[in-house]
Amino acid sequence: MFEVTEEAAMQNRARLVVIGAGIVGCSAVYHLTRMGWKDIAVLDQGPLFDTGGSTSHAPGLVFQTNFSKMMTGLSGKTVSLYNALDLDGEPCFYPVGSFEVAYTPERLEDLKRKLGAARSWELEAHLISPEEAGSRLPLLDADRIHGAYYVPSDGIAKAVRACEAMARASEPGAAFHGKTTVTGIEVVNGMVRAVNTDRGRIAADQVLICAGIWGPRIGRMAGISIPLTPVQHLYALTAPLPELAGETREVVHPILRHQDSAMYFRQQRDRYGIGSYRHEPLLVRPDDLVSPDEARLSPSIMEFTPEHFTVAREAADELLPALRNARLDYRINGLFSFTPDGLPLLGESADVRGLWVAEAVWITHGGGVGQAVAEWMDSGAPEIDLGDADLNRFGPHVHPTEYVEARGAQQYREVYDIIHPLEQMDHPRGVRVSPFHPRLEKLDAVFFENAGWERPQWFGANGVLVDEEDDLPSRAGWEARYWSPIQGAEHRATRRGAGLCDITPFTKIEIAGAGALDFLQRMAANRIDRPVRTVIYTALLNARGGIVADLTVTRLAADRFLILTGAASGMRDLAWISRHARDERAVHVADVTSARCGLGLWGPEARRILQRVCHDDLTNRAFPYFSAREIRIGAVPALALRLSYVGELGWELYAPAEFGLRLWDALQEAGGDCGLVALGGGAFDSLRLEKGYRLWGADIHTEYNPYEAGLGWAVRLDKGDFTGRDALLKIRQEGIQRKLCCLTLDDPEAVVMGKEPILDGNRVLGYVTSANHGYTVGRYIAYGYLPPEYAKPGTSVEIEYFGERYPATVSREPLYDPRGERMKS
Repeated sequence: MFEVTEEAAMQNRARLVVIGAGIVGCSAVYHLTRMGWKDIAVLDQGPLFDTGGSTSHAPGLVFQTNFSKMMTGLSGKTVSLYNALDLDGEPCFYPVGSFEVAYTPERLEDLKRKLGAARSWELEAHLISPEEAGSRLPLLDADRIHGAYYVPSDGIAKAVRACEAMARASEPGAAFHGKTTVTGIEVVNGMVRAVNTDRGRIAADQVLICAGIWGPRIGRMAGISIPLTPVQHLYALTAPLPELAGETREVVHPILRHQDSAMYFRQQRDRYGIGSYRHEPLLVRPDDLVSPDEARLSPSIMEFTPEHFTVAREAADELLPALRNARLDYRINGLFSFTPDGLPLLGESADVRGLWVAEAVWITHGGGVGQAVAEWMDSGAPEIDLGDADLNRFGPHVHPTEYVEARGAQQYREVYDIIHPLEQMDHPRGVRVSPFHPRLEKLDAVFFENAGWERPQWFGANGVLVDEEDDLPSRAGWEARYWSPIQGAEHRATRRGAGLCDITPFTKIEIAGAGALDFLQRMAANRIDRPVRTVIYTALLNARGGIVADLTVTRLAADRFLILTGAASGMRDLAWISRHARDERAVHVADVTSARCGLGLWGPEARRILQRVCHDDLTNRAFPYFSAREIRIGAVPALALRLSYVGELGWELYAPAEFGLRLWDALQEAGGDCGLVALGGGAFDSLRLEKGYRLWGADIHTEYNPYEAGLGWAVRLDKGDFTGRDALLKIRQEGIQRKLCCLTLDDPEAVVMGKEPILDGNRVLGYVTSANHGYTVGRYIAYGYLPPEYAKPGTSVEIEYFGERYPATVSREPLYDPRGERMKS
């Protein structure tokens, strides 16, 4: 039976305990009860439902557009939910629309890019003139702007009202307990057992932490880290404005962003609210937060700091002249959460079974996150891919307080900045470096960061190669940022001679034990039961058949396997594998990434170079494609895998980390007269794209299945049961609704960057998942999912880039070496 209690006796048993009755906790419970869940206890230290968390003071603006497909999808589901809710006849959402104004030409260009993303994510949006913006929002000084971005379905959420509406609708499966402080979480043998409160103990099968700014404190009770930092955000509400005299409606004006001044605005009856990020971040440590009883106003509200609002107030008065001289009646520094990458923290802990987290979620995404987490808990596979928000995505280097605060503060500074997709953070850096780092620095490497690793994007020392190329593509403007023509020179040099690439950051996971083979057979879509020293490419799938990971598995012995996966996805993949191995007594999972360094040696000269420093037989007969051997490279013991992500003959070479410099030096010396070049990440990406290799997180993720992605060749339905097999059988029977296609731009000078819409007239067919120059094939390449009727080679489409449409043609893939003869020679 549904109940809201603050003084009644506490229940002592629940299937699920949810900690936090803010927007996320209430949304998750709402969706779980609609899925049939019962016996849920929801706890909050504050009074229901104005609990004193971030939900209570949030001004409620919902802007759906985000360059992240995941975040836009979550906000879209949020808007749908809020629109469907009411409390005693009062709406929980006001879809008044939104404006983002361009104060500069640069911002107007970025709004064109944002419009493209909206089309890619199927969100209705428009670019409108200053005049139209002024007519829709009469307080706006339209003469000061260059244009505006308009989303009709955005609006204002009444978050506290929505919480109570969802709680009422959760009948009969949930009981809400206010003024109940969690004092501990019992974990026994790695499993949640109970939640302790100041009102008693509740035995529980599962716990969901939705505690917002208190999340890190609650996480520590269960022995896990929740890496977020509370940050103070300035918000003020004016006194009644003469221009709005007599206005009693909650909101009728579109909500407004002035991103060039890091501000937003909303009308509230006859007043205007002003929010500002235009100040240095004001961080608060979770341990310094006070309880509701100790707080003067609210635990999540701090004293307003007018010295941080002066510049913002001037900008507000300039954009909205009606605000000039208006008194500020309500002024707060409200707390909310920022993570090191600005994204939520969602999912089940890899360390504690039954402990789920939904943290660092704003009102904009609260409804969608609740739905996605409920789906995840109920069926094991949310509809939206949540990889970028996975709780387990961070390596250990991220969790120290100093790192969380430094990155969280920078996320706050940049919340409304124009951010290039390749732009790098400056601090903290140099956290993880490979043994080759001194050699890379001597080659004037330009480093990008990936999962904390410093990885060369290109090498300044290879600039001399550019002079040897007379037809390298050029770039200008936006697409030229964080790019160099050296990437093209390294690409071509690798195709002609050989490239040496630092692959140390690849995540290395060892699976061992008597049950290892059976375990991997059940986990992987491909057949793993192959001879020792075989390398297998495979996908790991969820119950929907979605691609959770793509990786290689090398069988080192009858009962020992080495998994290699990307650095960015490595911790997620490790968590997925470890979670499924928890009940396997004869399976041992170990992260051995730091134990071995790695080099990729690829190109037509690779065998000749390696043979000069290796006495082992490297012929195609002795060492065939997709096989593994233990070899010696001079004095260095190495595991050599005959495979290539760049589409050339070559090996991945892994050695104990202490041998790193000797390994690099030996190969560099051996390749000196064979055209060997250091190979950076920029060329690595363009090489793989020419070959049509998929990139997880871009071309493939859990929203796509292997048949759509063109990876059906790596699925073995006849090998026995495995995760996702039933879903794949159904998909194969029903047929696919889209297919990943290779496109080439008709204009050789055109460039796209990724996430742009692919169009046929006004119909959006899909979006660009990956894009880069094909320096060898002489065409610019883009990949994207298209309806099957558009997937035939020769089909013409268009790609919209900053408002311009570029003709493109579906091409047969791969564009380079379609028979794979170069890799297998």
